[in-house]
Amino acid sequence: MIHLRTATIDDLVTLEEWDKQQHVIDCDPDDDWNWDYELRRFPAWREQLIAESDGRPLGFVQIINPAQEESQYWGEISEGYRAIDIWIGKEHDLNKGYGAVMMKLALERCFAVPEVNTVLIDPLASNIRAIKFYERIGFVFIEDRRLGESDCKIYGINRNKFIETDPDN
Repeated sequence: MIHLRTATIDDLVTLEEWDKQQHVIDCDPDDDWNWDYELRRFPAWREQLIAESDGRPLGFVQIINPAQEESQYWGEISEGYRAIDIWIGKEHDLNKGYGAVMMKLALERCFAVPEVNTVLIDPLASNIRAIKFYERIGFVFIEDRRLGESDCKIYGINRNKFIETDPDN
């Protein structure tokens, strides 16, 4: 069974190793997550989570409130949103359904907050596999946007669409 737990400084080596995996680099080539610093911080606007199965780390999920996030990466945005970063750590764990479970758990976490109506993601425009994955889950294309040095596709899923597409509801 997969569950999400808070990432801590004890996850530093794992996250740094995952950052060197080509499939992770392909999804996020410009970012330096500065793990040693960030894993020691727990701002109210962010959750950094490790997905585990039977104690084995599988992937990473970050959930932010983009209205409060300090770098204002998402620009001017009102409350009522969350944004997710998600990836599988090791290539041999891809295409096994782990990502879908991780995303479902992350969306449940986001929509557990009554004020949250929409969750956003920002895959690279070139990352066709990720885009197809998000579309299968029910995310809907919003716009093309340049974020930092990257051309991205902004997708969103609202609370009603998530409930409608979640087989457990």
